[in-house]
Amino acid sequence: MAKKQRYLIAMGSNVRHARHGRPRDVLAAACKRLDADGVKVKAVAPVVMTAPLGPSLRRYANGAVVVKTKLKPDELMDRLGKVERDFGPRRRGQRWRARVLDLDIVLWEGGAWASTDLIVPHADFRSRDFVLRPSAAIAGDWRDPVTNLTLRHIFARLTRPRPTPR
Repeated sequence: MAKKQRYLIAMGSNVRHARHGRPRDVLAAACKRLDADGVKVKAVAPVVMTAPLGPSLRRYANGAVVVKTKLKPDELMDRLGKVERDFGPRRRGQRWRARVLDLDIVLWEGGAWASTDLIVPHADFRSRDFVLRPSAAIAGDWRDPVTNLTLRHIFARLTRPRPTPR
């Protein structure tokens, strides 16, 4: 029997859902759905509202959860994809478009993982305030296996004031 392992999942939504309501409520509903699907939610970060990346005009509700499951990273990503599809269709084509629900594996307590469809840790998480802020709130002591820095340190580096160029 496989041992249960913890994962840090980033969550985002910027489209209202007919049943669940506002984007922040979509994130809460997604947590309940994960739990119901056997992906045990152990910690939930406060939701932060952020400006969109790319062409979308709607603000995002962003959050993070720590989950525990026996699934391997690629199996968990498949499960997350099914949850995303069940919440609403992902529009094809344009990157960073409006979406009902986006779920991404940021870190895995097993370290790093690479396959043709998935890389853990997530390639861009170190440069994204909207991922690090909620993640550091619930998993600040987790270490990035690439830099060996904690999420709290990575977030502090990202958000520290910098002098204005002359």
